Amino acid sequence: MADDFARMHYPGESPEYRQARNTLLDAEIALRRQTEAVAEMRRALPPGGEVPEDYVFERIGAFSRPEKVRLSELFGEFPSIMLYSLMYGPDRDAACPGCTHLLDCAEGAARHLPYRAPLYVVSRSPIARLSAWAHSRGWNHLQMLSTAGNDYSSDYYGHTAGLTPAMRAERGYADDENWDEPMLNVFRRDGDKVRHFWGSELVYAPEDPGQHHRGLDFFDSLWGLLDTTPEGRGTDYFPKVTYPADA
Repeated sequence: MADDFARMHYPGESPEYRQARNTLLDAEIALRRQTEAVAEMRRALPPGGEVPEDYVFERIGAFSRPEKVRLSELFGEFPSIMLYSLMYGPDRDAACPGCTHLLDCAEGAARHLPYRAPLYVVSRSPIARLSAWAHSRGWNHLQMLSTAGNDYSSDYYGHTAGLTPAMRAERGYADDENWDEPMLNVFRRDGDKVRHFWGSELVYAPEDPGQHHRGLDFFDSLWGLLDTTPEGRGTDYFPKVTYPADA
């Protein structure tokens, strides 16, 4: 790909601005290439581990009745599915604001994903509670599943109960304290088996100084948009579930 091309010029910009912007554009092009290179590495992963069981979830089915559904049944005609772990377990009084704003952003994409790779939102709360939350947010396309009664959340790190002793010690987590985490996991059907393909392990990776909320940036348009502003994400801003204008 040629890097010599006619550059843009906005009305009234200074030569200093254009020089700095061209340098930034070169960095943005390099980042775009790196993003694609990482995506290629992800797609080239060897087969992941076979799931230890065909997890049974609960969802709202026909005629608004709760029904059981197995992991293997979630694929439909597609080879891959995505499961996002919403931090809204039965011990929480309200859903996580971070997860909620992320899924607010994802609701639009969820209209299209079922035609390529279905996305499901899973949580340890009962399905009635999850459905009520989805309804209150206007999530008409996100598909909610309850993991109550199975080990999915701990097996695939949507809950810290699955962390190894070494991971707990490294992070300073007490042995008797657990909480939900916002994991995205991708599964792929392999003949009559279901295998784990990829998980957002960056959620658990150490953060660089001054950086937060980076584990699922690719999934979160809010942070990406704020990064284009002079103020950026800020150091004291975090999305809320409701704002004064909602009253």
